[in-house]
Amino acid sequence: MDFAIAYPARPDAWKDLVIAEDSGFTQVWFYESQMIYSDVFVSMALAAEHTKRIRIGVGVTIPANRIDPVTANSIATINLLAPGRTLLGIGTGFSGRNAMGLPPVPLKRIRESVDNCRRLLRGEEVLYRDGKHERWIRFMHPDRGYINLKDQIPIHLAATGRKALEMTGEIADGWITVMCDPQVFRQNFAFVQEGAARVGRSVRNFPTAISTTACVLKPGESAMSPRVVARCGPRAIVALHYLWEKTPVGGAVPEAMKSLYEQYCREYVDKSGVLPDRRYLFVHEGHLVYLKPGEEKFLTDSMIRTSTLTGTSEEIIARLKAMEAAGLTQVAIQVVNDGRAMIEEFSREVIAKY
Repeated sequence: MDFAIAYPARPDAWKDLVIAEDSGFTQVWFYESQMIYSDVFVSMALAAEHTKRIRIGVGVTIPANRIDPVTANSIATINLLAPGRTLLGIGTGFSGRNAMGLPPVPLKRIRESVDNCRRLLRGEEVLYRDGKHERWIRFMHPDRGYINLKDQIPIHLAATGRKALEMTGEIADGWITVMCDPQVFRQNFAFVQEGAARVGRSVRNFPTAISTTACVLKPGESAMSPRVVARCGPRAIVALHYLWEKTPVGGAVPEAMKSLYEQYCREYVDKSGVLPDRRYLFVHEGHLVYLKPGEEKFLTDSMIRTSTLTGTSEEIIARLKAMEAAGLTQVAIQVVNDGRAMIEEFSREVIAKY
């Protein structure tokens, strides 16, 4: 199992990552969500400058938010700072789109973006479409110290729905998804395999990653203790955000949680006093960073344990072993707050014992 850190983009993240790469973590994924976090490539550049071994990826950028030549240029610049340890994640968008009240990017656009970025990063010419205009483009000075195209940059896709999963198998170098149970993961990975088989690709040694957060419980500690809620609550509550936005990820949310979602809508979102055409701003405030006042009442022990890796070290390791048996190769643990404590705890209680 490969252990990674997931980080809502912020410039000082490198301070935690210096500790992480000496604590058994081999990669970091930075979330891009321009209305919520810092600029993702600034955060990645600082991380690249201050670390030596940890792989650095954007997980994920969204084609409708950045045009493909800019995305390719940005990741190739990071590759100059961290040669051979740079990854590009692309997705249809969740908070990066929904926090502006906009829908996910169509899969056709994702396929086009992957092709454009991959070819540009190979140093090829690309027929780029901008509205009614089509023009051939290429990087003009790839060997003058501006970008690095010599070291390959793998392109991973974030996917949950069946069509997106099959496309991942067809065109991607890896798959990113959210925390789920082994049965759901195995079923979804089968769709990735179907897509790969359709185009004659093999998914043997195919990188797969889930994003979550974690808390190792102390003896006698409850999953609803203030420490655990502060660390895992902002991640766990996002299950209700998925349902509110009616994203494909919501399909993986347990049925028992859906009745809680109805209560969340009635008693929290509908009574927020926020105008209906701005409620997406209310829902996504605090997204993966903090719980808004009143949200904590909708957290349950089951939600925290299902959405995150919360439990004793033995319980967490058993869950990861089951996921590994289903085809998982990497787990990315998100920093919510007090990153150094989380990193050191997970390293000591899980990675060292795995």
